[in-house]
Amino acid sequence: MGDLGAGRSAVVCGLALWAGATLVLSQLRWFSRPPLVDRLRPYSPTGMGAGTRRGSVLSVESFRDVVRPLCRALGERVARLFGVSEELGTRLERIHSSDDVTGFRVRQVGWSVAGFGAGTLVAIAVRPPAPVALLFIGTGPLLGFLVPEQQVASASDAWRRRLTLELPVVAEQLAMLLSAGYSLGAALNRLATRGGGNVAKDLTRVCGRIRQGLTEVEALREWAEVADVEALHRLLPVLGLNREASDLGRLISEEARSIRKDTQRRLIETAERRAQQVWIPVTVAALVPGVIFLAVPFMEALRVFSAP
Repeated sequence: MGDLGAGRSAVVCGLALWAGATLVLSQLRWFSRPPLVDRLRPYSPTGMGAGTRRGSVLSVESFRDVVRPLCRALGERVARLFGVSEELGTRLERIHSSDDVTGFRVRQVGWSVAGFGAGTLVAIAVRPPAPVALLFIGTGPLLGFLVPEQQVASASDAWRRRLTLELPVVAEQLAMLLSAGYSLGAALNRLATRGGGNVAKDLTRVCGRIRQGLTEVEALREWAEVADVEALHRLLPVLGLNREASDLGRLISEEARSIRKDTQRRLIETAERRAQQVWIPVTVAALVPGVIFLAVPFMEALRVFSAP
């Protein structure tokens, strides 16, 4: 049996060495000769640049092309299994992340594989009972997948909260600029260049979309869909009256006051809820000794009445 296990290990190691050597050697020019079409492409009339090198079936490029869609599909399924309904691309765009969805999912699957390896090594080193070993092996991949997902979700929620708090002030500044004679596009550009908060970063992207050919209202609507903030959805119809209303500054100021009142009301509700939560451990700490003190005479009375 020992010789059979050693033979299997040798076969597995040989296959892994062969696959790794094939991937590495496929990048070397003397081993993987590019085809004639790729060698002649730089000299063609429509291909004056260096052509993109297409890898073979067992090259790193082909491996990457296969792994990326698989990681993305697997990541979406697992995230949906754990109740994440919002698209990852929307959250990454909301927080102005430089990662794309595919790269994030590939890194997430990589951390899961690393967690699986770490959990397996811990289980082998500690040698706990079978249920505990399975717990170690299963917890590693879950942590490797869920920790980056939770980081993106926390960053997205924090961005939305900060955006909600900044929006009334920015709306009042926008109303002042419009009342002073600025156009909507010029006012948005000024707020984007002079501001330093989350709203200013989003307005920088909005101004970029306007320069790409979108109207102010269309660019703001895209921003509202990505930000997914209730106050911004309420402010957007007022900004849509840019070419129709002559007192747009006053309307925006009223909407800013309404948004600030809603924010204050929500803050008061949160403070009252936390104040009520403080009394939960106090109540439990007061009830437990009382129950004990009541149980002692009750049990004594039961013992007396049950005695012959």
